[in-house]
Parts: sequence; structure tokens; C-alpha cells
Amino acid sequence: MSRLDELNTGPADAVVEELRACNAAPRFAAGLVAGRPFPDADTLVRRAGEVARALPWDEVALALAAHPRIGDRVEGDSAEAAASRREQGAMGGADDGTRAALAEGNRAYEERFGHVYLVRAAGRSPEEVLAELRRRLGNDEETERDEVVEQLAQITELRVRGLVGA
Repeated sequence: MSRLDELNTGPADAVVEELRACNAAPRFAAGLVAGRPFPDADTLVRRAGEVARALPWDEVALALAAHPRIGDRVEGDSAEAAASRREQGAMGGADDGTRAALAEGNRAYEERFGHVYLVRAAGRSPEEVLAELRRRLGNDEETERDEVVEQLAQITELRVRGLVGA
């Protein structure tokens, strides 16, 4: 049985638990499970992005609470922690100056916006992540919330794709 078949036919509570590692917002997993079955992995991933992009801010905030700071060493053995370690793999190669600038930028971002800086780190160098952080510090609250939702959706899509092995 394929992973997609398991997600399509598995007990809803078990599938919800698996999906929460992709996006911790309660409405995300419930919304995806309610749309089962999915004909293929691409449809599932596309729907995951749609559900993530439609989350109200209070749900986005719950998802943000499950994400570590970019550049921090991610501890734990949860599926969420493992995904974060994979996604931030390139951050391990950051030089000391970049690491220090990221730590300083994270603090400034959290003071400005009241939540962790969320960025799709997969496929980006530490320098790109830092440049994006600096750019986004200039956003107003509404613009930044839009960017956070988009980054959350992209991370969610990557994680769901990984979950089904597509």
C-alpha cells in the first residue's frame, strides 16, 4: 500500500497526527482529512497549500509556535523537529558572521512582529535566508502576515510531499 493510499484510507485521527507534523495548525489537518480521498500526490500537495493559505491568523500563530528559530539547533525526536532539521540543513554551513547576524535578526524580527521569523529554508543558502530576513524587517504588519502565510504554505507543501514520498 502506498503512503498516499494510507493517508486516503487510514483512520482519521492517525492521519491527522501525521499531518500535524507538516503544519501544526489544527484546522490544517482537519481540512485536509475532510477532503479525502486524493487521486494523486500532486492533488494532495496542492490542496495542502490551499488549506494552509486559507488559515485564519490565529491558526497560523499556532503553527508558528511549533517552528524553531531559523539557525537554531533543533532538538527533539518529533516529526516536526526532524523536518526542521532537514529543511535547515544548509544553515549548518553558515559562517560565524552569518550566524550572529541571523541571531540578531531573529531578535529584531520577534520584537517587531511578536512571533518567530518563518521562511522556507529548504533550497536557500544561509546568506539568502539572512537577506530575506533583513528585507522582511521592513514590512508592515499586514504585508508580513501575508508573507508568513505564504512561507508556511510552501513549507507545508514540501512536508506533505515528503510524507507521501513524491
